[in-house]
Amino acid sequence: MQIKQNISSNKLSKFIASCMNENKAEDIKILNLKKINNSVTDYFVLCTGKSTTQIGAIADIIEKKVSKKFNEKPWKKEGKINKEWILIDFVNVVVHIFQENKRSLYNLEKLWGDAKLEVVK
Repeated sequence: MQIKQNISSNKLSKFIASCMNENKAEDIKILNLKKINNSVTDYFVLCTGKSTTQIGAIADIIEKKVSKKFNEKPWKKEGKINKEWILIDFVNVVVHIFQENKRSLYNLEKLWGDAKLEVVK
């Protein structure tokens, strides 16, 4: 499964990060995994939400805006019920929306420490 309409994974990751920023997500980072052997995707886009309500809203707006702008639906979604860590898989870009304690616990930035890291402001 590939991203439709020739949208690059780089462009999609930046668009998703901007959606997070518009919805007041915190600590937004893009991990470029392209040069890592056997990586599961091209990019991880990570952020932290202050509450389960905000985490759910960030996930919903990302899905809505990506669908509207690029006509792209997620391949898989996880965590939308408990909203501690929502994962939205667009195949070449995987979105992670965390509660602060879950983000610290799983520490994807350290786990994928060889990835090129971009902090989004």
